[in-house]
This record gives sequence, C-alpha cells and structure tokens, in this order.
Amino acid sequence: MILPIYIYGQPVLRKVAEDITPDYPELKTLITNMWETLADSEGIGLAAPQVGLDIRLVVIDLDPLSEDLPEYKDFRQVYINAHIVEYDETNTDASEEGCLSLPAIHEKVIRPTRIRVQWMDENFQAHDEWIEGYLARVMQHEFDHLDGKMFIDRISPLRKQLIKSKLKALTQGRYRCGYKTKPVRR
Repeated sequence: MILPIYIYGQPVLRKVAEDITPDYPELKTLITNMWETLADSEGIGLAAPQVGLDIRLVVIDLDPLSEDLPEYKDFRQVYINAHIVEYDETNTDASEEGCLSLPAIHEKVIRPTRIRVQWMDENFQAHDEWIEGYLARVMQHEFDHLDGKMFIDRISPLRKQLIKSKLKALTQGRYRCGYKTKPVRR
C-alpha cells in the first residue's frame, strides 16, 4: 500500500523518533508499504517520520543510481534503530539534496564523507560499521529525519531566508508533486 508522504510543517517531522523492538505491530507490512511508497515517489530514501510514524525505521534504495554509481547496483537496505555514532570530519562534501517532504526544494548541503553507524537490519541483526561516499550522505539525510531534523536545517541562514517563501507555501499546501502526500491542515 502506498502511504502518503508528510510534507514540511507536519509536527511528526520534528519529533525525535523512538527505537522499536521486533514485536512492533505489523512491522513487515510497514516495511513493504515503505518500499512501495519509495518506489512510487521515485525517491532513494524514506524515513518512518515521513509517513507519519515517530519510529527509527529507514529504507534506502540506491539501485536507481547504479547507471552512474555501479557500486550501488541492487542496493536496497532496511535500517532499524539506526544511529550515527561518529562523524569523520576529515573530509566533507557539498552536494545538492532534495527531500520527498520538501517538494521542489533543492539546496547544497555540506556533510562528512565518512560516518560510523549502528543499526539493525530487518531481521534485527546488529550492525556497526564505517560508511563512506554517497551512501554516507544518504544515511545522514535519512537519519536526520529520525532526529527531527531536515536538510534545510543544515544550510546557511542566508539560503534559508531565500527559500522562506517556498517553505511557507509548503505549510499552506501550495505545492505540486507526483506522489501521494499529507499536507499540513490549517
């Protein structure tokens, strides 16, 4: 089932998400629904807060980028209770980011190129590893959602001021996108 994606201004997008246990109700169905929602919206990552749930669950599918980034061929991963435990600030990269919860907004964001992450896969097997490159960027973007942050929180005050009217339009339901959404009700 395709779920509506919550748009900027929805309170759940600013909540810190909670860890879950293997007995979380209908977890397998939720994961399946998140994969379907991600595919329908043509995104590469989706965090549970973006579908209205304040839990630490993320799905990432980098296969659509495999033509340009062949190392991500068939890359699809579920991250449960994910936490970034260390940032290697040695190297950073400024790249443009967008977000399904912020339709039509794209800004350059500076992020470390290497992070250490702890998470559980969909079988609740624990993982602890250093991640580099584009996947590290995507993880930081998606895991920010789990901490109540969005990529616009990581841009300069000047850039944020310049997109203020676009952000206001989102909170008022004035936007267009090709996927199912849940705008803020005023």
